[in-house]
Amino acid sequence: MRWLTAKRWPRALAVATSLVAILAVFGAVVTGVVDLIRHQSKELATRAVAGIDQLHASLNAGPFPLSDAQINSGRDQIQKFFTSGSFGTEALSGLRVAAETAAGTVLMAVILFFFLKDGAKIRAFLFGFLPEQHEAKAHIAAEHSAIVLGGYVRGTAIIAAIDGLIVGIALAILQVPLALPLAVFVFIGGFIPIIGATAAGSLAVLVALVSNGPVSALIVLTVLIGANQFEHHILQPVLMGKVLHIHGLVILLALAAGAMLAGVLGALLAVPLTAVGWTVIKTWSGRDDPGQEVPGPHPIGSNAEGTAI
Repeated sequence: MRWLTAKRWPRALAVATSLVAILAVFGAVVTGVVDLIRHQSKELATRAVAGIDQLHASLNAGPFPLSDAQINSGRDQIQKFFTSGSFGTEALSGLRVAAETAAGTVLMAVILFFFLKDGAKIRAFLFGFLPEQHEAKAHIAAEHSAIVLGGYVRGTAIIAAIDGLIVGIALAILQVPLALPLAVFVFIGGFIPIIGATAAGSLAVLVALVSNGPVSALIVLTVLIGANQFEHHILQPVLMGKVLHIHGLVILLALAAGAMLAGVLGALLAVPLTAVGWTVIKTWSGRDDPGQEVPGPHPIGSNAEGTAI
């Protein structure tokens, strides 16, 4: 949007063009993923039948063998749940949530349009209610928060993309069905720090187990754990070290609080809200030098005095 306005486009047109481009890219990705799932669903179903038979045999002959009666009882319980009224109630609840999500998405797009178009005016209007001696500090806190939030979103997107790429390549080499949709799912899960990509990757492990057997599932699990360690020890310090200074314990507590208060959405927003809140506190209390755009170079989890919580 800034690039278009620099080319002397009207601001409203630049914002509208940017939003349309975002929707076009997002729609193309979703359409491609759905098309792949549709084309590979039959192959997955065929492999699933063989995989379930193999899993059945493994359970019979494993270190803790289960009898056919026990396995059939568990299967009957699952079938009973899916055919019960409670499952129908859950499905209706899911439809309601889907409708609310669609309405929220439209509202978000409208709000984003006006924030991009008139964000400076809106901020100046809100800060105008503050005492005059605090307005300058409020603008500095807003600028620092924008830097931290932008760095967090960009860094998280890059990390999530790398996680999805690693898992996707492993699935493709092992010829696991739905490799690309599963990689996209890992990418989306990567926006929840620490646990998101690993939790989303568990679906890839399950698909590999059902379609290709336990050996492929074990390989996918090993790759997933390796990608998780690579993310924590290398990617996060390198990509977010200059903008995000939050100890790992604080991230875990923020994730837990966000998930309990607002579910998946709370888990997604907990860490960036915590980072922005800490930035505002540091700026307002004078712990940040107003002349610096970004706090010091210590990575996530740094214990340098005054640079991390």
